[in-house]
Amino acid sequence: MRDMRWKAVLGAALWLAASGAASAKDVVIHAGRLIDGTSSRVRQHVSIIIKDDRIVEVRDGFADLPGAEVIDLEDKTVLPGLIDAHVHLLIQLGKQSPTVAKVTRTSFDDVIAGVTNARTTLLAGFTSVRDLGGYTPAIVALRNAIAAGEIDGPRMWVSGGPLTPTGGHGDGSTGFDGELTKPEWTEGIVDSPEDAVRLVRLRHRQGVDLIKIMPSGGVASVGDDPEAQLMTDDEIKAAVETAHILHMKVAAHAHGTKAIANATLLGVDSIEHGTFGTADTDKAMKDGKTYLVPTLIAGQTVFDYAKMHPEALGPSSAAKALAVAPQMASNMMRAYRAGVKIAFGTDAGVYPHGQNAQEFALMVKAGMPAMDAILSATSGAAALIGDDADIGSIRTGRYADIIAVNGDPTMDVTLLQHVVFVMKSGRVVKTD
Repeated sequence: MRDMRWKAVLGAALWLAASGAASAKDVVIHAGRLIDGTSSRVRQHVSIIIKDDRIVEVRDGFADLPGAEVIDLEDKTVLPGLIDAHVHLLIQLGKQSPTVAKVTRTSFDDVIAGVTNARTTLLAGFTSVRDLGGYTPAIVALRNAIAAGEIDGPRMWVSGGPLTPTGGHGDGSTGFDGELTKPEWTEGIVDSPEDAVRLVRLRHRQGVDLIKIMPSGGVASVGDDPEAQLMTDDEIKAAVETAHILHMKVAAHAHGTKAIANATLLGVDSIEHGTFGTADTDKAMKDGKTYLVPTLIAGQTVFDYAKMHPEALGPSSAAKALAVAPQMASNMMRAYRAGVKIAFGTDAGVYPHGQNAQEFALMVKAGMPAMDAILSATSGAAALIGDDADIGSIRTGRYADIIAVNGDPTMDVTLLQHVVFVMKSGRVVKTD
């Protein structure tokens, strides 16, 4: 009964969304500069020809086709729609005490907020996201409403509620009176390999796109240790093998060295955060073609909260934030230099939605070239998701997911914080 109410809740929120797509037509975009998401080359004076929701041709020069609408971006840099591989659209840390929020906000409140957060993310230039943790029926309903064109937002690949051990990062009941409970607090509890198999199968039945597991403790959770491996190897293995049989990828929240190493060796597709990685875990990840999703802005945000507004974090979280956050940038750069694949991800919801592009500046500050940071949010993130045939590049056959900025973001990556044009599936959703 509860699950059946989500569509009604989203229907009540439609007034928050922009109007539906207009009739499709032929469009030509004149791009002064083009970063196509496939290489470090910046092309000059390029036409992108769009039919319905797809790119049908990318050609040199400014073409004018009979009957086609021309969008003049001749003084701008044009890029593929950006991809954030780690968001939480139903969550917003920092608005009130997390303890108070958990016992006063309902999951219906969260899904209404998710409608706004989705549109905010799209208008920031992020046309695709992986949502890695939200109450399963709620986040699936939000994804479906966007896919159906009922509300505006990025394309979504969703994990639903993550798999977590009792008392681990993701067990929402930790720290509360045992008589207090909500379905979303404990929907992902795993305390055996059998539990892992059953829950992966259940998530598949519920309609998720991938699985998220919590092999290590976390920062914003209560009482667990980010450096400890809290899921057993057998539980991790069972989750990964079952997910892969069902053609779903697995993202592993892992801060500690042991959790990173073992999750990688057991076949996860991405390590989220990866704070206490080492040269040995880098080698394992490179050999296993496992992606690192660094989420530097999340680390910086919780560090700032811990310094200035510790009340915005749960009990024990401030101390963990001060220990974890300073390690994240150096860990990313060591892994990047070792050849580990990096996919752009931010943990949006830990910081305000729509500010996702601040991650680029942190990546560049840590030492990554601006173009490589951009590629991590285009073709890199698309490959991690497993849909680089549709998203992450401006090439023939891909969705017409296109953004533009003033200036050259390879020279000043902060320009990506000020996207002036957004097109998703051939429909313009933002202009300057």
